[in-house]
Amino acid sequence: MIPNITKGDRMAGLLVYLAGPGRYNDHVDPRVVAGDPTLTAWRTESALDRDGAFAVARHLERPRRAYGVERVWDGSVWHCSLAIKDVEGELSDEKWAAIAHDFADRMGLTSDDAPCRWVAVRHGASTNGHDHIHLVATRVADNGKIYDTYRDQPKSQRVARALERKHGLLRLESRTVNRGDRGYKPAEKARADRTASPEIDRTKLERTVRACAAASADEAEFVRRARGAGLRIRPRFAPGRKDVVVGYSVALRPPKGEKEVPFGGGRLAKDLTLPRLRADWPDTPEAASAAVAEWQAAHAGRRAVAPGRETSEPGPELWERHTVEVGELRERLREAPDDDPSLWAHVARDAAGAFAAWSNGTEESPGPLAATARTLASSAQLPAHMMRPRPAGLPSARGAAYLLATAVLGRGPSLQAMLLRELANLIKALHDAHQAMGEVQRAGQIAVAVRTQLPQVTAGLPLADAVRVADSEAETAARLAGQGQAPLKAPRTRPATETARPDRRTDGPGDKTIER
Repeated sequence: MIPNITKGDRMAGLLVYLAGPGRYNDHVDPRVVAGDPTLTAWRTESALDRDGAFAVARHLERPRRAYGVERVWDGSVWHCSLAIKDVEGELSDEKWAAIAHDFADRMGLTSDDAPCRWVAVRHGASTNGHDHIHLVATRVADNGKIYDTYRDQPKSQRVARALERKHGLLRLESRTVNRGDRGYKPAEKARADRTASPEIDRTKLERTVRACAAASADEAEFVRRARGAGLRIRPRFAPGRKDVVVGYSVALRPPKGEKEVPFGGGRLAKDLTLPRLRADWPDTPEAASAAVAEWQAAHAGRRAVAPGRETSEPGPELWERHTVEVGELRERLREAPDDDPSLWAHVARDAAGAFAAWSNGTEESPGPLAATARTLASSAQLPAHMMRPRPAGLPSARGAAYLLATAVLGRGPSLQAMLLRELANLIKALHDAHQAMGEVQRAGQIAVAVRTQLPQVTAGLPLADAVRVADSEAETAARLAGQGQAPLKAPRTRPATETARPDRRTDGPGDKTIER
């Protein structure tokens, strides 16, 4: 369950909006499903029209007017929407009423110290198909005290997790395992609609930055690639310095009449902060000096200082070498523990970067490659305190990102198909690791992406039949992802003395029997 809190001062305006047709005519059958005891005592009908909305607003506002409270810091109206995933379908009004009462109790709205008047309104699913309610309360309690909203957002998340368990709802896995993508604000969606963009700026920026970072051998190349991709990338210098870069921001070139909206790397994704990116690049005085020169050029709007390998196309020998490297990574991961989230976050980040680079080079608008990259990127979103350095000597898919960043230059489709085969095997390993860690929703999302997105990519390539997810584990994960959490599986481990034996399982594209 996903809570979202906002505050304001227009009680009547909010309730009239909730009782009305909605911004996209998406409000259907607005009705009151729960409320404070005084409200439910005098209001017996559930349907909520405009006149009813004003009546409820007057009831909620009565304490504020009685005590002569003109303004409350941060707003006198407290509003929280509670939504469930679309895969859970719709709950009954009675179920939502029970959830609303429990939520109000645990958030302290009904406490004896400061009992607040509140109402829960339901008006159908959101435009994304999520069943939800809106809980609206006055912050001026019946005894004149002001409801304390300090750290109410994190508190609402804890309450939501507790109510998921109590009411048998699908648990929000991104919270339980410390993963999760950055959300976006309504203004970002409105800007995309206004400019007829197929996606919000933040999503495009995240994919482009991810592709440039994964394809770059050092920080200076990253700056050049980002500029070459059309991004306005700017450094954030340390206070009082022009030779020490501690962060960065990026923005798309705005359409005519629109303002430039920059985003810091950390606002795009947890793994795209500059310190996290630098962990994969060489840390030498020469590399640092080259990076500063490129950052300064970007800041001043000058041309790149020293163009590098991003200006040339890799030859067949590099395609073969980096394709083999992805295969070697897959072999190494057979012995890797499934309960090491940091290791698998590195794997997911590299694979996401490869597909993001391919998407940027070949898709005019977001397509199956972009969707695959976004799905994989979610597996890389671990908090900084959970990340450890990449294991020494571990192969990576970063070479694949370098190759696919130049796929648009016309390299043969057979080479792309061979590389895609190895990447699909890598994705399958990531799927298995999530499932072994009990993260069934994540595993299911990856399985669905591979079944629905990659076939569209392979349709125009040789070996089109090589990329498919047909094993029963992926099918099961996709099914369970729509039903709830599966029992946690024990991590797959192997004693050091165990000898290799044939293991009949489908590991990826075209693999029938795999020696483990």
